[in-house]
Amino acid sequence: MNEFEEGFLDINDVRLEYNRLGNNPADSPTLVFLHEGLGSVALWKDFPEKLVEVTGLNAFVYSRQSYGKSSPLASARKADYMHRESLEILPGVLRAAGINNPLLIGHSDGASIALIYAGSDQQPRPIALILMAAHVFNEQLSVDSIALARQAYQDGDLRKRLAAYHDDVDNAFWRWNDIWLDDEFRDWNIESCLGNIAIPVLHIQGEDDEYGTQAQALAIQKQSTGPVEILMLSDCRHAPFRDQTQATLKRISEFIDQYSQRAYNHA
Repeated sequence: MNEFEEGFLDINDVRLEYNRLGNNPADSPTLVFLHEGLGSVALWKDFPEKLVEVTGLNAFVYSRQSYGKSSPLASARKADYMHRESLEILPGVLRAAGINNPLLIGHSDGASIALIYAGSDQQPRPIALILMAAHVFNEQLSVDSIALARQAYQDGDLRKRLAAYHDDVDNAFWRWNDIWLDDEFRDWNIESCLGNIAIPVLHIQGEDDEYGTQAQALAIQKQSTGPVEILMLSDCRHAPFRDQTQATLKRISEFIDQYSQRAYNHA
């Protein structure tokens, strides 16, 4: 049976909740889960456990500041917030968690954070990237859907549903929603980091993704310098790990097997 640990990391006076799974040596490749814009440790549900079971790797799952049980944000986000997460916070998280060989698994905002990190010179270097519904530039579809989310939060049951996963649900929602709908964010674009990404990348996206089009995946494939595989899933919206769990698990497992020699020899 895989070992399980939960707790908090203190990074720059911020408490971040985490779960750790697996019983491999500490320097083994580790799946590091980076959640979506309204995600948290709990919102991954049992997907990390399932992926640990099928791959045999360790996993580390954490909630960024403002989400889950982690510390709230004291002020509004700025347009560079994903760069700050990638370049200032994530390296500290990996060091504090003792992860030397990360394999980053990002969903939505988390996928963008993974791309920025991989395109930088931050240490430790990632072995590979597994992305779900990544954003590399802002699309009108994203803006329209996030505006609908605001309406659902104010007038529908979205706030009630999210409150089960975030200690401060208003902080989690508004810090995300406000910046995505800010005029300052309309020209947000991280394509400049893609040319520095030479490691293997798997991008999984739903054909019915309400927050982004296939143009995001194609931009990553065209501009990265390493191998990029794209899997488009039918009957799937923004979260492949929820909408098409088995297909997502299968393809990720195959991808990891394909690059397993690289992963286990990675220094």
